[in-house]
Amino acid sequence: MIVVDGLHPQALVLSHWKGANIHESIAADTSGEIVLNAIEQGLEGLEIRNISATHFDIDGFVGVFALFSPALAMEFKEVLIEMARIGDFREFDPKNPAAEHALKLCCWMNKLEKDKFYRPFEEKDEIEECEHKFDYFLKEFGDVLMNTENYRSDWIEEYKEVYKSLSQISDREYHLELGLLFLHAEERGHYYALFSESEGFDLVGSIYPNNGYELEFKYTTWIDLASRPSLPRIDLRPLAEKLNQEEESSYVWKVDQITDTGPILRLEKDHLSKAERYANPLEREVYSSSIQIERFKGFVLDFLSHTYDGIQAKKFWKWEEMKSIKSDYI
Repeated sequence: MIVVDGLHPQALVLSHWKGANIHESIAADTSGEIVLNAIEQGLEGLEIRNISATHFDIDGFVGVFALFSPALAMEFKEVLIEMARIGDFREFDPKNPAAEHALKLCCWMNKLEKDKFYRPFEEKDEIEECEHKFDYFLKEFGDVLMNTENYRSDWIEEYKEVYKSLSQISDREYHLELGLLFLHAEERGHYYALFSESEGFDLVGSIYPNNGYELEFKYTTWIDLASRPSLPRIDLRPLAEKLNQEEESSYVWKVDQITDTGPILRLEKDHLSKAERYANPLEREVYSSSIQIERFKGFVLDFLSHTYDGIQAKKFWKWEEMKSIKSDYI
């Protein structure tokens, strides 16, 4: 069996999950690109026709589709690489024609996934239920890939949302030494726009009018990223505690556990479900903080600088290493 975008102790694993990105000759940042590289290089074992995936997402689908349709996948390799990257990391590059094509495919898939099935992380029995998504999209995707404009009615609405959100980003501040990108936006935006300039960064702070904030670790710190070293994901709870000491609104600063796919530090009124946290900020409320923008950014920068002091960036951090990092930030 070939396992795509997951782990298995004995099967051929083509995945970027921690501990799986071990085939040096085909290593890549996304599972989809790992599979595409394996096909291009004729990796031993690809003749196996049993393919397993424990969940459905865009990156994993790219890998599974490529194994079933290798010739077509090779023809559109650059588009599929960008599709996997947008799907998992939300890193859309509007200057890249392959990414422009990939964005349309991602928007098409997002709409059909919600209309015909359920949103990501909305089904508790994903291992069983994701099979229905794979059955549907494996049959449909080849024609959509080749004739994307014919499916415009399915992708155009979200596509326009992405470009509207891009136009509303007024400023970006890069803190490369901390792997942090601050962006200022006129209103809540689409992830594919918010993270569009975030390649090379692992933490994104979105700043909205009326002191609305979200600080999120990207999925790049959940997997084994092959293209570059990075700082480890760290527990943001001490920062949340500090912010709560300062916060004068009726809301509470909360953050997800370090092993969440994308922990978000944000003000909350009610607990968000995993599906709501994974969805676009357009689909959830962002509350106004009593903490002013420069003070909020100062807390974030102080916390990260203090906690990362003496830690060197590297590749392939283990969960045990990241969990062992404790901050005495006060």
